[in-house]
This record gives sequence, structure tokens and C-alpha cells, in this order.
Amino acid sequence: MTIELTPIGYVDNKSTSVPRHCSVSKVEGRLVVDPQYQEGLRDIQPGQQLVVLFHFDRSPPFTPDRLVQKPPHVKKKLGVFSICSPIRPNPLGLSVLEVLEVRGNVILVKGLDMLDGTPILDLKPFVPPSPDMP
Repeated sequence: MTIELTPIGYVDNKSTSVPRHCSVSKVEGRLVVDPQYQEGLRDIQPGQQLVVLFHFDRSPPFTPDRLVQKPPHVKKKLGVFSICSPIRPNPLGLSVLEVLEVRGNVILVKGLDMLDGTPILDLKPFVPPSPDMP
């Protein structure tokens, strides 16, 4: 089976370095969405949280020896599916960002943990878990 994804935009981030995770980031930047998708942004509002799915386009290729990795903030090695490493079998990332403003096909956001030029694959609203969930 082959799966093919086409980016819908890219990250515009002038910061020279970004935190390893959106939960600790204060970095602001822009999500530049291809104008053909602009109408799909019309109900995104400042203050809302937005889930951004992206491609780790600069990560080294995954090899079986990376099934277990040592994150820089942890003392032991952990399985790749229990950590947020960019070195994964499928180099997909997920961040939850705060929307600051929407200007046409550009979304100003806070919480970036993506490098400048990172391809954006999809955007979704953040829906917090229901209190009724086990």
C-alpha cells in the first residue's frame, strides 16, 4: 500500500531554534496555507487551539535501530511510539498551537515547535477530552 500526502502549506518561522515540543514553546510564527484552501480557514478564530499535522522533512531516515531512543530530557531509552522524536517510521508530527490572528490564507500562531519551511499536511480544531471519557 502506498499513501501519498500533499502539503497544504508551510510554516514561516524566523526563529533560529525551536523547542522540542509545542507544550513548552512560546515561539510565534505563521502558518501559510495555499490560497486554494483559504475558504477552509474561515471559521478559525483567535484564541482557539489548532492541531497542526506536519512532515518532519529534515529528519534523518528511520532505521530499525531507532525503535528505541533516548530523548534528551529523559535518562533512559524509550520506544519510539512513546516519545515525540522526529525520527520515526513515518515522519509525521502533531502540534497544538494557539491562534493569534487569521489574515486571509495566513494564520498567526504561538507555540511553534516546527522549523521554518516545515510542510503542513492538515489542520484540525483541538477538541479537549470529554470529562465523561474513562
